[in-house]
Amino acid sequence: MDLRTEVGGRLVVVFDGQCGLCDQVVRWLLKRDRADRMRFAPRTHPALRELLALQGVESMPETVLVIAGAGTDGERVLQRSDAVLRCLKELGGVWGVAATLGAGIPRALRDGAYRVIARNRYRVWGRLAECRIPDAAQRGHFLQNLP
Repeated sequence: MDLRTEVGGRLVVVFDGQCGLCDQVVRWLLKRDRADRMRFAPRTHPALRELLALQGVESMPETVLVIAGAGTDGERVLQRSDAVLRCLKELGGVWGVAATLGAGIPRALRDGAYRVIARNRYRVWGRLAECRIPDAAQRGHFLQNLP
């Protein structure tokens, strides 16, 4: 199956597979993504370079990335707090309201808070020895052909 077909316009959430915080956030999102609007991929997934290159991103930044509208003409890459807010917005309900309220905070402040958390994530939440393998029920939510 073609990657763009597999993604089908969903958000692609790119995460650090060795970060304990990232792992917990992915689990949290999986539990709440009842409308199946997200796909997940560790930063090491080989197809990400192709998706990111289409948006002019030549190297993998050290931040959470969300590819919004993946596989469509409106595809774009979001980073840091914008990526987090977009994930919340996709969940809808109270999380969508939280995203709307969060978007009212200036990006410089949001990204500053994001950077503080990102800088301390391994110290606080630990580093995993390897990327978690999704169980059978979750496998369809991850980009296929994981390395």
